[in-house]
Amino acid sequence: MIKLTFCLRRKPQLSRAEFQTYWRETHGPIVEKHRAVLGFVAYNQIHTIDDPMGTALADVRGAPPAYDGVAEMIWASREDLDTAMTSAEGRAAGRELLADEKRFIDLANSPVWLGDVPFSLTSDQG
Repeated sequence: MIKLTFCLRRKPQLSRAEFQTYWRETHGPIVEKHRAVLGFVAYNQIHTIDDPMGTALADVRGAPPAYDGVAEMIWASREDLDTAMTSAEGRAAGRELLADEKRFIDLANSPVWLGDVPFSLTSDQG
């Protein structure tokens, strides 16, 4: 598996609640619309929450300020990602997603990278 990880910081004029609502209710459906063309097997939005435990964990570690959220897109293989990103439809989807991201994400302060997922533990117990 290969995963795109995008650590999101909101545009300064947005509150965290406004940012997360837009991300979930506007951007999420755009991602879903392009699911088949982009060929990913999973898309996750992880929304930061204000919680004393999170603050304590960050303080103990001397961590920088939290991101407003993290987006993950996962492909079954590098070949699937390459196919999605080189097709005309995939490039058009990417342009639409980027145009929307510019509306709510501080892109210059939001790192994005690709990573290999050689090991993963999951549980279906909730």
